[in-house]
Amino acid sequence: MAQKTATEKDMFLQTFERETAITTKLLKAYPVAQGDFRPHEKSRSAKELAWTFVAEQSVADMALKGKVDFSKQMPTPPAAYAEAVAAFEKACRETASKVENASEEQLQKIVQFPIGPGKLGDFRCIDVLWTTLQDQVHHRGQFSVYLRMAGAKVPSIYGPSLDEPWT
Repeated sequence: MAQKTATEKDMFLQTFERETAITTKLLKAYPVAQGDFRPHEKSRSAKELAWTFVAEQSVADMALKGKVDFSKQMPTPPAAYAEAVAAFEKACRETASKVENASEEQLQKIVQFPIGPGKLGDFRCIDVLWTTLQDQVHHRGQFSVYLRMAGAKVPSIYGPSLDEPWT
């Protein structure tokens, strides 16, 4: 019996599920009482950085709707760090559902996406989704440093960590 070839949508959803689970694990490892911690005066607070993960899901939603518009103000972070984590989990479930229900035509539709100051480029919707996921991984790396600086244990990400060895 021949196996079904995975579509790009299938691959995205599998990767999205795996990566958002890792991000959620890191967010939940952070000490909630230190949500206002900033490693530097120019850095975002831990809560603001956690909220970035939620905002990325709104970018994915805009791409799925056919227009990415950064001129609209993103919602401000909630008062409590735990609310940002809960909002991320909810937003990820919603994104996965929207992608699952998206047609191939919708995922292949060209949308404009920023490529530099005042410059837009043409991207397939699915490429914008991949970019937002890659940005999540990038910010998750930043967040792992916040964990260490806040005195929390850093869980394994792609392999063992000093705090979560695999042995």
